[in-house]
Amino acid sequence: MKKNNVILPPKTIGIIGGGQLGRMMAIAARYMGYKIAVLDPTADCPTAQVADVQLTAAYDDMDAIKELTRISDVITYEFENVDLDAAAYIEKQDKLPQGAFALEITQNREKEKTMIRGLGLPVPEFTIVKNGEEAKTVLKEFTLPAVMKTCSGGYDGKGQIKLETEADKQEAIRFAKEHGHCIIEEWITFDKEISVVFSRSVSGEITFFPISENEHRDHILYKTTVPAAVNETIQQKAYQAARMLGEKMNIVGTFAIEMFVNGEEIYLNEMAPRPHNSGHYSIEACNVSQFGQHILAICGLPLKEIELLQPAVMVNVLGEDVEPLLEYLQIEADGYAHLYGKAAIKAKRKMGHITFIGKDRNDVLRQVERYETAK
Repeated sequence: MKKNNVILPPKTIGIIGGGQLGRMMAIAARYMGYKIAVLDPTADCPTAQVADVQLTAAYDDMDAIKELTRISDVITYEFENVDLDAAAYIEKQDKLPQGAFALEITQNREKEKTMIRGLGLPVPEFTIVKNGEEAKTVLKEFTLPAVMKTCSGGYDGKGQIKLETEADKQEAIRFAKEHGHCIIEEWITFDKEISVVFSRSVSGEITFFPISENEHRDHILYKTTVPAAVNETIQQKAYQAARMLGEKMNIVGTFAIEMFVNGEEIYLNEMAPRPHNSGHYSIEACNVSQFGQHILAICGLPLKEIELLQPAVMVNVLGEDVEPLLEYLQIEADGYAHLYGKAAIKAKRKMGHITFIGKDRNDVLRQVERYETAK
């Protein structure tokens, strides 16, 4: 049933990308009665395991994109590197509520940082270079430490290098020669990193999940703690910045922004136009998950008012953590484990997560300590 852009079950939701985010979107949608079609080049990918249909094809295969559009009533995506021509095609068919614009911005760090700065929001100082020679010129004057990142692609620390010494500048020049379009950013000293995850409806209604506090190891998110230990001033600055970006970009669905906190100041780092690893805690800890809220938004349904039911800590499970996790689950009842159904277990690859909830922050931290000790 579709009326006034509202899509109700048992219609089909198409998902571009078959990883864990697509899988958790699909599970949330299935609870509501929707059918699922997924486009992914890997057969039996995590999302396909809970879908009705899988189109096994490349993300930029326009024949597959057209077929997904044909069989779906609405389409979403689980990652930002969606082919822009494909997104534009689906949008023209009035089946991509999130639109192509958010993808265009978040696929490119230059556009992303330029938009943030254009809104007057705090962002680390940055300069764009297109090749090794430009990098050489810029780095003569650029104060260290700094970080160089590719403007497109890159995740979990890939596609970036930190510059601390003059020797690192030479490595950065080689990096720019190899990758071309890069961004050089000042290195921000920060007290902590936080995430703001929100959902926005087609009508502009916006709901915020509790701000989460993130800890990374080897450039990969290790754990997320909710609520974040930040004061009211930081919370208001973070929510205001997120609201401004959501409205400027006309976001529909769930969206995430990572920010650095330094004293009483925030600096916006990166954005993701879809549910985010740091929002996984919401499955157990909130009255509605980031995935459930996302499905409501893209289907044109009213959003839920979000409540944090209990404090939580979400810990990622990488390839090297799978066996210890399985052993832990045999002896402890603490924690809610989610494994993503990936066929190959690889070191540093996200294979799942486990979320701990409790009556207060100390209770949750004790559970996490037991888990980490057991590992």
